[in-house]
Amino acid sequence: MTTTDFDTSITVDADGAVSALVSSTSRQWAGAVDHRFVRELFVGSIDDAVMRDYLVQDYQFFESFLSMLGACVAHADELEAKLRFARQLGMLVADEDTYFVDSFAELGVDTADYLHPELTAPTVGFRDLMDSSVASASYPQLLVVLVVAEWLYLDWAESRKDMPPRHIHRGWIDLHRGEAFHGWVQFLVDELERVFPSGDAEAADSLTRVWRHAVDLECAFFDNVYDN
Repeated sequence: MTTTDFDTSITVDADGAVSALVSSTSRQWAGAVDHRFVRELFVGSIDDAVMRDYLVQDYQFFESFLSMLGACVAHADELEAKLRFARQLGMLVADEDTYFVDSFAELGVDTADYLHPELTAPTVGFRDLMDSSVASASYPQLLVVLVVAEWLYLDWAESRKDMPPRHIHRGWIDLHRGEAFHGWVQFLVDELERVFPSGDAEAADSLTRVWRHAVDLECAFFDNVYDN
């Protein structure tokens, strides 16, 4: 079991590196899982303008996220891991991109407005972090950023049982929970545990800083949709 002070369905070695990473940001993580955005999303009360701004900004990660998965195909040290990342690339193109395009149509967002929007500071920060992880060619660093991005979303998507009536809300939740997504996150966590350089204090400290920065950016991203 994990040593975090919030509930999660992912299995983590209590004495492992990932458990220590999660514990170092447990307060921020729990705050994101119970964020106003998440609460309003589940009850279906979130304002369309907030949902629009959130999705437009989130869509700006799509290209960088694809690049991260491609980099993992290139830099993973085992064939099975490479194949797993390659399969996930196909899923994103088939499912997630379709959700975005359909949602933008429902919300009346013009193509130019979601392809070339003005970026918020958290969006710029997280995209820069993703791009720098790709440039690093470091499999552990790529995994740190992916684990934060995917696991935090799994946790908030699994945090409540009642689902909202509108597809634009329900669809975003469904993309981030369920057996397939849970298995994907567990794979990422297991890979990070496997390759984390615990015997190299300098490398471990560097990855811990990346982890904390990623969590802070995720929290800021949620906050920002209500600050505009």
